[in-house]
Amino acid sequence: MYHKVSDSESEGLTISALKLEAQLQYLSEKGYRSYHLSELMDLQKLPSKKSVVITFDDGYVSQLEYAVPLLEKYGLKATFFIPLKYMGATDAWNEPSFPLLSSEQLKSLDPSLVELGYHSFAHQKYTELSLSEIEEDTQKAFEAASNNELPLTATLAYPYGKFPRKNPEKEAFCNHLREKQFVYGLRIGNRINQFPFKNPFEINRIDVKGEFSLRKFKRKLKFGKFF
Repeated sequence: MYHKVSDSESEGLTISALKLEAQLQYLSEKGYRSYHLSELMDLQKLPSKKSVVITFDDGYVSQLEYAVPLLEKYGLKATFFIPLKYMGATDAWNEPSFPLLSSEQLKSLDPSLVELGYHSFAHQKYTELSLSEIEEDTQKAFEAASNNELPLTATLAYPYGKFPRKNPEKEAFCNHLREKQFVYGLRIGNRINQFPFKNPFEINRIDVKGEFSLRKFKRKLKFGKFF
């Protein structure tokens, strides 16, 4: 899981283009096959043990500038998760803020290379919202996608990786996702997933930090965490 890409900075949720390229080059050279999440919906098993899903959250302009050319260079696919309220604006939840992709920029992406998924509408923590507020946020996200004619897949990456963990809130949340025909929900777990997914609304993602060395990236890729 990635966020912002930079021409130089590499710390926290920002990774330098140089480090990103080293990681993508490693995946390519080691024979990893990348998938769009939509492709997994029709599979019962993966044809290769070396399978990855590459995701980028928030839809930064820097992802278009740096990540897309690298994905193309190394023959890898990725999913961009978009907080639809902020298209063409900035990531208002961060300080300082950075520009996000517009609807036109999102539509210009090659769908064979990058697919789009939901990252909510307003980028709020679901754990701090009532069910009715979550339902309203989802409806606004659907309307924004429709009004802008964006081809988003039935996948949702939870902002901050947060979602209700205890019943009855968790059950109600998952029922809402089913009612809205979401197929996958993505959290942050820093664990390796087994496919088919045991719980399609609790898919783990490995959080790649900008300060990671390539050696640490390889360990994360293999184990999901450090020891």
